[in-house]
Amino acid sequence: MEFPTVTPYRFDSTDRLLADLDGFRVEIDEATERADVVLHRPPFNIVSMLQRDQFAAVFAALDRDPKVRVIVLRAEGENFSSGGKITGFMEMSAEHVSELAVNIAAPERCRKPVIAQVRGYCFGVGFELSLACDFRIASETAQFALPEMRIGMIPGSGGSARLLHMIGICRTKDMVMRAKRIPGRQAAEWGFVTDCVADAELESAVAALVDELRGFSPLAQRTIKGVLNSGNNVSVNGAIEIEGQAYGRLRGSEDFKEGVASFTEKRKPVFKGV
Repeated sequence: MEFPTVTPYRFDSTDRLLADLDGFRVEIDEATERADVVLHRPPFNIVSMLQRDQFAAVFAALDRDPKVRVIVLRAEGENFSSGGKITGFMEMSAEHVSELAVNIAAPERCRKPVIAQVRGYCFGVGFELSLACDFRIASETAQFALPEMRIGMIPGSGGSARLLHMIGICRTKDMVMRAKRIPGRQAAEWGFVTDCVADAELESAVAALVDELRGFSPLAQRTIKGVLNSGNNVSVNGAIEIEGQAYGRLRGSEDFKEGVASFTEKRKPVFKGV
């Protein structure tokens, strides 16, 4: 399918992307090498069909941006997202709808670390989008659900498939076939949320993770994300082979040489991503 064209990066004085984005914006903080993709259709941040297409183009652009090391997906207001615009499904062709998962997989395709910062409702496509991220930091107010069964439908953007790998078939069936809501603490216990913190601590917890991730080699980071994503879809032996091949390629990198030197010299490494 063809993605709609998103205006190339043009920033105003507040570092906000000057593009006609539907229901979200992009902000970049060069000092922290952080980009925020911010859903801003409160109170429920309902995701439109156009918005899904634009996610793919925006994450691809952020992946290419040298100013960005880590991406945070978050939302304005008390809720991350209650899901997609239901009537939008009836307005699109069957072919377009069948390819929705391609756009929602944009955070997964992005080679840089992507963190979902979640509070309140995280339902439907909002939940599926967060599942395509590398980390999910939730507040105690968060509730996760794939409620499509309530309207005679099933998840269509990778949600049930990703959950199946993360939490197993028993819990996935319990959650999806019953359109069940899972609170943040339980989500962390089940293993599809990285951490659950008090609501007042959500922003600081995400900021701390961003800072931590910036300390690692960008090259090694990109490599291990690709290794893990590919290894998740093959046998154990296949995953070991993928890991070994990637390990061999990194052996000659400048970042690895710097890592070894900094370890030997007992200093903080200065990685350049090569």
